Amino acid sequence: MDAFYASAEQAAKPSLRGKPVVVGGLGTRGVVATASYEARRLGVHSAMPMAQARRLAPNAAYLVPRFALYRTVSDQVMELLGRLSPLVEPLSLDEAFVDLEAGGVADDSASARLVGEQLRTVIKGVTGLSGSVGLAGSKMLAKIASEEAKPDGLLLIEPGTERELLAPMSVRTLPGVGPATGDHLRRAGMTVVSHLAEAGEAELVRLLGKAHGVALHRMARGYDDRPVVAERDAKSVSVEDTFDVDLHDRVRVRTEVERLADRCVRRLRTAGRSGRTVVLKVRRYDFSTLTRSETLRGPTDEPTVVREAAARLLEAVDTTGGVRLLGVGVTGLADFTQEDLFAQAADAEHAAEESAAADAATTDGRGGAPDEASGAESRGSGEQPALRRWQAGHDVRHDVHGHGWVQGSGVGRVTVRFEEPWTPPGRVRTFLVGDPALRPADPLPLVREAADYSSWPASLPKSLSGPVPAEEDESSP
Repeated sequence: MDAFYASAEQAAKPSLRGKPVVVGGLGTRGVVATASYEARRLGVHSAMPMAQARRLAPNAAYLVPRFALYRTVSDQVMELLGRLSPLVEPLSLDEAFVDLEAGGVADDSASARLVGEQLRTVIKGVTGLSGSVGLAGSKMLAKIASEEAKPDGLLLIEPGTERELLAPMSVRTLPGVGPATGDHLRRAGMTVVSHLAEAGEAELVRLLGKAHGVALHRMARGYDDRPVVAERDAKSVSVEDTFDVDLHDRVRVRTEVERLADRCVRRLRTAGRSGRTVVLKVRRYDFSTLTRSETLRGPTDEPTVVREAAARLLEAVDTTGGVRLLGVGVTGLADFTQEDLFAQAADAEHAAEESAAADAATTDGRGGAPDEASGAESRGSGEQPALRRWQAGHDVRHDVHGHGWVQGSGVGRVTVRFEEPWTPPGRVRTFLVGDPALRPADPLPLVREAADYSSWPASLPKSLSGPVPAEEDESSP
């Protein structure tokens, strides 16, 4: 999918179409998750610190991720891919490998191109968003082709042309070549893929070690025999938060660890899994990162068990000087849970205490709940937990004005733009944060009435081995 999160936000918000949009953590230590193509032209890109993005694109719209919406669209796309083949290997919410031959829908370049073009059309009709398709004889080359086809395109790499296409590309194009390896190769005079192919396997083994050197030499020559694997079983579930200001209060640190443990368990339960090993991650003020783990007697998905294990691990970590980041994870995943009635009872008690605290907060006039949109989302800057109810970009509904989204909030007020994916750009209004007529809402679908592709891909030509009609064949990648 093309600039997935940002494109979804533009599709949902008519007033943002054609304008720079940046999605990610909005705190001072937040990181860009996705930038629209308009923002990319200003120099903003994923993984960039949000503060730097704001300097490059001060007039862009900065939004907190809405993962509920992204997962819904992702499920729609993955369902369409599953119709083409039993072998679909998701890489993330917005990207997957599909073995077309295994699905019997393509057995040569012409049929593959036809399927790819139809797939782009169907995805657009169902989700309202564009995707780019890369077609090739291997996973590595298909991935490269999809990147070259962006945005909203298709590129097919014909068999026999792989080395010619790869030769002028940067070595960073190849899987496994990150900044460190790329810099190491640059110092050895190797900057493009053809340099790696010409250097020979022995030289790359000398530079990078046997496993990496052999694999890189094969990829530089266009070889990749990795199969498409339908099930990519997760090895762990984890969440983490980066804080705007280093945490020094030990009680606050423990509170954050317990909150992260609860979030981690919610993700664990959503996935229908349990885990046996609890992992704590702490990044200190000097950027040093410590990890501690504890293995339980059996797999669990009980919040109290994970919370208490994480708290015990914290006791063994020196947080003097401040904490920049905290994370809690669970590994050793299983499909069953070892029942712990004592933990369940304690968890019920904890839930009751949280409910009472929430009632007290509402009575106190503060309202809201800590931000849980993303594991990478930055927290508030104070030493007390942030109680931000209205997050930029999130959906709301007003009793009079209908559906809208939060443009911003502060000083006891929230600004909302009232519009829907299928309406013209809407009007902006401002309310008190405690206005009883304004409440959070679920995301609306991006397409009011999705096109009917229920018979696809049965509507593909019965025989795909023959020549493609001229109007299809003449379209260039």
